[in-house]
Amino acid sequence: MLQMGVIRPSGSAWASPVVLVPKPDGEIRFCMDYRKLNVVTRPDNYPMPRTDELLEKLGRAQFISTLDLTKGYWQVPLDESAKERSAFTTHVGLYEFNVLPFRLWNAPATFQRLVDGLLAGLGEYAVAYLDGVAIFLDSWTEHLEQLQKVFERIKEAGLTVKAKKCQIGLNRVTYLGHQVGQGTINPLQAKVDAIQKWPVPKSKKQVQSFLGLAGYYRRFVPQYSQIAAPLTDLTKKKQPNAVQWTEECQQAFNQLKATLMSDPVLRAPDFDKPFLVTTDASERGVGAVLMQEGPDQEFHPVVFLSKKLSERESN
Repeated sequence: MLQMGVIRPSGSAWASPVVLVPKPDGEIRFCMDYRKLNVVTRPDNYPMPRTDELLEKLGRAQFISTLDLTKGYWQVPLDESAKERSAFTTHVGLYEFNVLPFRLWNAPATFQRLVDGLLAGLGEYAVAYLDGVAIFLDSWTEHLEQLQKVFERIKEAGLTVKAKKCQIGLNRVTYLGHQVGQGTINPLQAKVDAIQKWPVPKSKKQVQSFLGLAGYYRRFVPQYSQIAAPLTDLTKKKQPNAVQWTEECQQAFNQLKATLMSDPVLRAPDFDKPFLVTTDASERGVGAVLMQEGPDQEFHPVVFLSKKLSERESN
């Protein structure tokens, strides 16, 4: 990082500890524990895009390209006044960042504002979630033309992409933990495998971690909230940290795994065609499914929606 100019020696009165986090590709992500700094940081409330809306846009396209901005945050320079606040301690001294580090409270908002500005006016065929840029069109010729425009803007901004993580001109791509393209959206198999292998939780935190991962794919699970209710009950404040795992909890645990292992597929919505909505309710929750007729004259789910009822609503 010193050789790249990412950091410099520091004499700051601020200091945060270092955390090393393993990445899926085997590399190590160098992070700082900025919790103390974040507590005294004024929040930047720039809105983050909704992942479901991005996936629905990509899902309808016949040709999709995705670009990964290399160490995205590090491509954003820090103001001088912010550099000293980014200081961190190591066994060989105190250093501070010249560029935007990971884990700062406002880092996502800052970077999202940058990429939104980069793609301004191109929203009909190009979107981004942080460092992941996606270009999507049905015409191959137009796709190449718009891809060229995006590359030109990236070059003009002085940004770089990580070539080995880019997907160019494919019918289906991996984006935001999903497989999308040609009118369908699927969960990413690696994430589904991780859910399938998840051991029985022993603590409230482990239950929350499982629900966090499984809940990312709740749109694929009919009546998700009702099924997961025995597990979400374990996370209530009044519940002990060591969970009381019951047969009902095990059934919910198994059912969520089984539903996601059944290779669920959602249709990308076509807003030029009518939709069919069906609803359902029980004493524990309410649910709905949005459907649309496909080329095979059959109705296919676009999204499953559900909500667990509070005690007051149940009454």
